[in-house]
Amino acid sequence: MPSLDLPYAPAAARLLLRIGLAAMWISHGLVLKLLTFGVDGLGSWLSGIGLPSALALPLIVAETLGGLLILLGFYGRWVSLALLPILLGALLIHAPNGWVFSNPDGGWEYPLFLAAMSLVHILLGDGPLALKAEGATP
Repeated sequence: MPSLDLPYAPAAARLLLRIGLAAMWISHGLVLKLLTFGVDGLGSWLSGIGLPSALALPLIVAETLGGLLILLGFYGRWVSLALLPILLGALLIHAPNGWVFSNPDGGWEYPLFLAAMSLVHILLGDGPLALKAEGATP
C-alpha cells in the first residue's frame, strides 16, 4: 500500500477535535433542546421517560455553556469530564431503541460517539488557541 505523505499535526488535531465537540454540544443544547423543543417541551419529554421535568433548563444550560467553554478552551478537559454523565444518561435512555438515531425515539450511536470524543478530548487536551488549557501542551 502506498504511503500517505501527510504532515503529522497533533496540535491541529486537538484543536479540530475541540471545535467539533463544542459544535455538537452547542447545537444539541441550543438548537435542538432550546430552540426546537423549548424548556417546556423538553421538560414534558423528560417527565414522560420518568425523569424530573425540572432537569430541562439545567440540561440546556449545561450543554450550551459546556460547548461554549470547550470551544474557548476554558478548562475544556474538565468540562468534557463534567458533561460525561449527561452522555451516559442519554446512552442508557436510548439503548433500548437500537443503534441508529433515526430509529423511533432515537438510537444510541450519537451519545456513544460524543462520549468517546469527550474521552479523547480529556486524554489529549485542548490544543492551541485555548484560553485556559490544562494538561497536554498545544
